[in-house]
This record gives sequence, structure tokens and C-alpha cells, in this order.
Amino acid sequence: MRKPITFGGLLLLTSALVAPSAIAQNTDQTPGTTTQDAPAAETAEAPQEEVDVSTTGAGLDADEIVVTGRYIPEPVRATPEVVSVLSTADIQRTGEGDIAGALQRVTGLSVVGNGYVFVRGLGDRYSLALLNGSPLPSPEPLKRVVPLDIFPTNVIASSLVQKSYSVNYPGEFGGGVINLTTKAVPDEPFLTVGVTGSVDSETTGHLGYTYYGSDTDWTGFDDGTRDFPSALKNAVVSNSFSGTTDAQRRDFAASLVNAPTTLLQRNNDIPANFSTEISAGASRDFLDDGEIGFIFGGGYSNTWRTRDALQQTSNDPELAGIPQESFRAVITDNRIVVNALLGIGAEFGDHKVRWTNAYIRDTLKQGRLASGFNRNVADQDPSLPDSLKEQNTYWFERQLIDTQLVGEFKFDDLSIDFRGTYANSQRESPYERSIGYFYLGDGDPTTKGNGDVDDYVNNLSSSGQFSTIAFSDLSEDVYAAGADVGYKLPTAMPVTVSAGYNYSMTRRDASRFQFQYFRPDGALPLDVSQERPDYLLSDYNIYTYNIQLRDISGAEGTAAYNADLEVNAGYAQAEAELMDGLRTTMGVRYEDGKQRVRPVGSSLSATQINNDYWLPAATITWNFAEDMQLRLHGSKTIARPQFRELAPQLYQDFESDREFTGNPFLVDSELLNFEGRYEYYFGRGERLTVAGFYKEIDNPIEAAAFFAGGGQLRTGFANAPKAELYGAEIEFQKYFPLDTLGGDFFATRRLLLIGNYTYTSSKIKADDSLVIGPDLQPVQADLLFRDGAPMVGQSDHLANLQIGIEDTETLSQATVLLTYASERVTNRGPIQGVNRQPDIIEKPGFRLDFVAREAVEFLGQPMEIKFEARNLTGQKYEEFQKFGDNRIDVNTYDLGRTFSLGVELKF
Repeated sequence: MRKPITFGGLLLLTSALVAPSAIAQNTDQTPGTTTQDAPAAETAEAPQEEVDVSTTGAGLDADEIVVTGRYIPEPVRATPEVVSVLSTADIQRTGEGDIAGALQRVTGLSVVGNGYVFVRGLGDRYSLALLNGSPLPSPEPLKRVVPLDIFPTNVIASSLVQKSYSVNYPGEFGGGVINLTTKAVPDEPFLTVGVTGSVDSETTGHLGYTYYGSDTDWTGFDDGTRDFPSALKNAVVSNSFSGTTDAQRRDFAASLVNAPTTLLQRNNDIPANFSTEISAGASRDFLDDGEIGFIFGGGYSNTWRTRDALQQTSNDPELAGIPQESFRAVITDNRIVVNALLGIGAEFGDHKVRWTNAYIRDTLKQGRLASGFNRNVADQDPSLPDSLKEQNTYWFERQLIDTQLVGEFKFDDLSIDFRGTYANSQRESPYERSIGYFYLGDGDPTTKGNGDVDDYVNNLSSSGQFSTIAFSDLSEDVYAAGADVGYKLPTAMPVTVSAGYNYSMTRRDASRFQFQYFRPDGALPLDVSQERPDYLLSDYNIYTYNIQLRDISGAEGTAAYNADLEVNAGYAQAEAELMDGLRTTMGVRYEDGKQRVRPVGSSLSATQINNDYWLPAATITWNFAEDMQLRLHGSKTIARPQFRELAPQLYQDFESDREFTGNPFLVDSELLNFEGRYEYYFGRGERLTVAGFYKEIDNPIEAAAFFAGGGQLRTGFANAPKAELYGAEIEFQKYFPLDTLGGDFFATRRLLLIGNYTYTSSKIKADDSLVIGPDLQPVQADLLFRDGAPMVGQSDHLANLQIGIEDTETLSQATVLLTYASERVTNRGPIQGVNRQPDIIEKPGFRLDFVAREAVEFLGQPMEIKFEARNLTGQKYEEFQKFGDNRIDVNTYDLGRTFSLGVELKF
């Protein structure tokens, strides 16, 4: 039972690389896809699963080039690159409700935080996310790609992961590209409705902290309660706040909504989780040989998560690992996701036109109450280990609107693709409230007097006693267009040449205005300072005791910035079959990028990065047997700094519960990539693949921790001189028919075994050259970066294992999924003088999940029942530093076991 944090006198402050399948899938056909069941011993002529993939680059029929791959799945034959594809059926087998969860089953992929997919242990800056071949902006200001856990699986037809670079993709390609293809024209009309409920052993029915907010919070939309007061907003936007009077600054403080956004309340029975989704589609004949259709998908989910975290820092100059700050923080997240997708598609002859419109809104309401000590505020009294209480109430809105038009046309030996997209992403975080109280007294109620009140106080003046509020807003627009042309030359040797042009413009406006409550007349009276937060900041106290707002927005960086990135790119590529089974693809991409980040209303200088690159790539594929092939690959790619990594602005990350700030001195990273891969498809849907890879990176960008004023631990960024990464991966999939066991139950069932393992080793190379550190001060590279240390975000070992039993004639699956990721660095250790602390380490550990799906009939209609049990091993989240035998828990908490039951009706 979780014990509540109380306030003394303050009563209420409280896949597996699942290759695109020729796999024999179950016969339940998800609308919008075609799946075929076929035993492993099926003949080569049996049809393969048709997987819908829409991505950049015009291409022709792969069968015209590859002729010896008997068992090699069609999407793999369609490209000479190293790819994995999750079809609709593959995604369903994982039982995951979102794409991020399904992708972590692919060889070499891991999911970090809220849906950010890392390829081979590289951070999200080295991963590229596309929707139908077009770029996706991220509503998260700290991330380059959109968090993929906000894409429900019911709107996705396939997910392609390509780990070797080809020049038809953008040059920012470090670890790989993840291309999501939305469902297009359905095979037949359909309507499905699903409902799921789940419980979490650490959250459901247990203690948590929340606050009222607005009447419509349950929808994920604020009703206007949290709107930035217009007078206050105008004063800071126009840079006229400094000229306001005392009376105006009191009015500003009183204009803020108080109790609904301030009063944190204890909830001893956090609700269960709930989600619902609906999808529908239909099609009709179009022209003489075509079809036109639509697919609609929508969903709503309301989930809760409570973390009872130990959060510590140590800035002990002796590096002995003695906590300087230690808090127990109970954090409750209420996350509401609303999504909708409308796709209209037409197919006529060999041509396809697809218009896709997506809307995703992801809202998180967070209440946090922490109790502990901070030696920067006061020396720790062993008899009073909880001398400080800190309270936070947050509201984070993430929203993505995306519309795109894709035309894919094929005229015999000529193919032409056109793509255009507009996307807008927003992130708003109004009313970021933080309040701190200090325990005043000796803990003995019999000795009260002379300031010994034995209660928590906040006089708005003394160290550890404060109240702040911030309003964050970000809006980003992406315009992108491209055209690709492919032509099969009329030569004896099969040769296809292709070329294309791509243009993209990304524009961002971001602001974070922060204010501090203060009293120019000095500390509040002692009796007033003991009041709970909504009383303390009441209009009565504001006008009686002259409480005002102070603008501290630009105290540590800039309050606002705008940024843009314009990229013009063109490529040329040739693909040829030099002899039967020996295929090569060679090409080069030219990319010109202009990136700017401009602080607004600040004396800080703008950042401008103008670079152009020639990015070659070559792959040789040798299909030396009907069921085997070998690939060799080499390429050069880049990684640009993200806007947020360049902007010198504070940002609160709700997942890590930590502040981040940018570094305007970052530069582009350049990568050399090499890979070799052996693939053996020994049966329909059965395979063994082995690969080795190597990357050399100039100026990699690393997250690095540092101590700001008051000993506050923050995360910033810096370029390391060099890094190298190498490793190997192996993947295996095999079916075992169970009919030999006898009986009707086993007659149509088979055992599925899928396993993959990736070993990755990375090393930073640091010398005595100077770099600009995360605190914007020059520092010797080998002091900030330990020579030979692994890169941030890279796990040495990633492993997945799926063991399942499934029916080949009807929907009936039971799968055990095991996932393991070894320790990885989240931040370089902060520097203290000439010493560098140990790196901050995350320990993902071992997880065991179970998923079961069964088709039944309900009132004459087909129905699917799905049961999931997640994290059965009870794996913790652990982020820590090791100082010899001592350990500092930067952020450590229990992860609950979750159990869910869902039903889906099909009409």
C-alpha cells in the first residue's frame, strides 16, 4: 500500500524483425489488407500476403528483376535494402494498441520513454519517421520525430523499417527510417467497434494526486480555464512588463485562475483505464477498371499512471555519491488520447491516388507531490528528513494535424510518383505551477514559539519557499513536396534508373513565459505562510499583502524563439541486375539545408547552419540460391541538431521529470555507414538472418547533465568530437505444425517461434580539444566525454522472443513475448570543477508479456476478444549513477503489471 505524502498542518496539499510476410497468417482478414494462410510446406506458387507500402521513390515490379527468390517475401524482393515490414496481421499478433509497442519487436529496435523508437540503440535524432513517405513533424519540442505511441494500430496498414540508407530518402538517416502506411481502399465494406479496459497494479485503486483543472479535462480539451490572461500575455509579448506598476503586477497575479489549477488533492482510488475505437470503410467501382473508397478510424483512450519515484542528485565535490538532494515524488499522470483518420483512395489500372488526413491529440494532466531535502536550501537535520515539500500541477497538450496527397502512377516501363503534405503540430502547456514549502520547527510540538511552528511554511521569499507559474506554447508547420520518376531501360541487362526532387520547409514558433510570485515588502507574515496553496495565492492575500508577479522568463536563456529549416534535395539512382541473382543499386543525393534559430526579444545571438552535402549510397544483393541472399551496403548520411537542442530555452519534460535547455553552438553530425547481411528463407514465412554493421560519426550530439543555479540538475547538449558504433544482429522465425499431437484441437494449430538479438557497441572518441558544453561554457572534450564511453541511448544488448500457438483456419492466438534491453546512458555525467561525475544510466531490464486473441460469435456477428498481461516480471524503471559502492537514484520507480481485456465487434 502506497503511503500518502502529507503536509503536517496542510490538510489538502496533497518481431521481431517480422519480415513482410509470406508468413502464413490467420484467416481473419483485417479490412483494408489481404492475408493468406499457407502452411510452411506450401509450394512456391502459393500467393504471398499483399502488404500495402507507400513510401518515397518510384519503383517498378520487383519480379522483373529478382527471379530466383522462391521463398523471399515480396516486400523484401521489392527493395535491395535491409528492410523489415510489419503487416497488419503481424502488428495484431503483438497485441499492442499502438505502433511504438509493435515496433519494439523488430530486430534492433527499442522504445524509450513515451513512444520514441531507437534503431540499434541510437537516439531518436538518428531515426526518421514518415507517414506514407512524407515527413511527420513532432509535437514534442525535445524530439525530432513524432512519438509513435500516439498512432493506434487500427489505422495503419503496414510499418516498414529500413536500416540501410537509399538516396530516395532524406539525408538525415542515421539508424534507419520508419515509414507508416495508412490503410487505403478496403476490399469490402466493414464497420468495427472495440472497447478495452485495463488495470495497473501500481496505479489502479491506489493512492495518487490530481487536481480539478477544468470541467472538460476528461475529454483532453481545456474549456478555457487555462487560457493565458490577455493582459499578462500582452505585457510579456510586447516586452512592456518591466514598465508596469505595482498595481498592475498585483492585478496580473489576481487574474490567474487559482484553486482549480493550484489545489492538489489526494485520490486513494485511482480509476481503471478505458479506451474505445471505431473504424469503417467502403469502396465502389470507379471508371472501367478502378475502385474508389474510404477508410475512417477514430479512437479515445483515458489512462492513468502513478509513479512513486525516488529522485536524487549529488554534487558532492569529492564524488563520494552522497545525496545533495533527495525526494520521494508521487506523480500521477492522466493521459487522454483522441485520434481520427480519414483516407480516401482510388485505384485504377496500375495507378493509385491516396489522400490521407490524420488528427491526433494527446493530453497529459499531471499532479506531483514530492517530499525530501535539499542541502542547497538548508543543512539536513537527521531528525527531519522531509524538510521540503514541492508540489507541481501540469497540463500538457500535444496535437498533430496532417494532410497529404500521394499519386503513384505506372505506365509500363515508366513510373511517376507525386507527394505533397502539410502538417501542423502544437504543444501547449499552460499553468505549469510549482510551489515549495519548508518545515519550520524542531518537530516537537511542546516547544512552539519564537518561530518554531512545527509546520510547513511558504513566505514567498526564503530559500525553498516559492511559487512559480509558466505558460509554454509551440506551433510548427511543415510543408513538403516531392516527385520521383523511374524508368526501366530497354536493355538486355535489366536496369532501372530513377531520380527525384524533394522540398521541405519547417517553421516553428515557441515561447515559454515564466513568472514568480513575490512580495517586495519582504516575507509574508508567519500565519499567512502556513496557508495551503490556494489560500496562500488568493486574491485576498494578493491585495492585502501586496503579492505581485515577477517576469523571470528570460533569466536563463530566451523566453521565445522562432526557427526554420529549408531543405532542397535531388537524387539519382540506378538499379541493375548484373547477372541472374546479382543485383546492385547505386545512387547519390545532393542536399542543401538552411537552418536558423532566432531568439525573440533577447540579446542572444541567432544560430544559423547552412550546409550542403553529397550523400552517396550503394548496395549489392546476391541472390545466390532460391532461398538465400547476401547484401552489402555502404553510405554517407547526416544528422542535424533539432530546434530544441539549439534553442537556449528551458523546457520541462514530463516523462523524465527534468528540465532541459538547448545549446546554440551545436553543429551537424556526419555518418559513414557499412553493413553486411545474410538472409536464409528456408520455408514460407520461415527465415534466418544474420547481419553486421559499422558506423563512424563526426560530431555526434550527446545529452549531458549539468548543475544550474541552486544545484538544480538539468540536461543540455554538446557535440562530441567523434564516435564509432558497430555490432551484429540475428533473427529467426520458424513454424512447427501441431497436428502430429492428435485431436481436433491441434489439427489446425501450429507453434510459432520468433527470436531476435542485437549486439551493439559504441565508443566516443574524445581528445583535449575544446567544445561548448551543455552549460554554454567551453570545456575540454575529454573532461565532458570519457574517451571510450558508450553513446547516449545505446544498449549493448537487445533481445526479443515470441512463442505462440495459433490456428491456421480461424483467429485464435496465444503468444508469450519476452523483451530485454541492457543498461544504456541517458545523460553524460555533470562536471564539477575538474572532475566529471559518472554517467546517468537507465536499466530497462527484462519484461514478460502475454497476449491472447480469440474469434467468437455474438448475436450472429463476429467478435474478437483480446486479453493482455504486461510486465509480468514487475520490471522497475531505474535511472541512476554509481559512485563506487554508492548509488544515486536520479529517477527510480516501480512499473506496474497491467492486465487488459478488450472486445471488438465486426459488422
